[in-house]
Amino acid sequence: MEIAIKRVYERPDAGDGYRVLVDRLWPRGVSRARAELDEWCKDVAPSSELRTWFGHRPELFEEFGQRYTTELESSSAPQALIERAAGADRLTLVYAAKDPQVNHALVLADYLRRLT
Repeated sequence: MEIAIKRVYERPDAGDGYRVLVDRLWPRGVSRARAELDEWCKDVAPSSELRTWFGHRPELFEEFGQRYTTELESSSAPQALIERAAGADRLTLVYAAKDPQVNHALVLADYLRRLT
């Protein structure tokens, strides 16, 4: 299964496959209908404490990635997500962060690829 990431503000596409919002908070200004999600999986999002600490500051991204990976390793949610999406050719992780180079979906995608 291919794992991709996409901002929730980008237009959904038929090639997205199984679309999962991976944020703990619902993104501003996006209706559920417009998001066209198969699932909202809060359980794979970073903890509120970690998200607040990180604050999307690029200089903290490497350490954030390590801390977030530790959270993911102690959870059964990532494996459960892969199992729910197993019938799809592609799993698209949908996120709301502004920076496509500094966000938790990148870390999550790398982690999920290692599980498959």
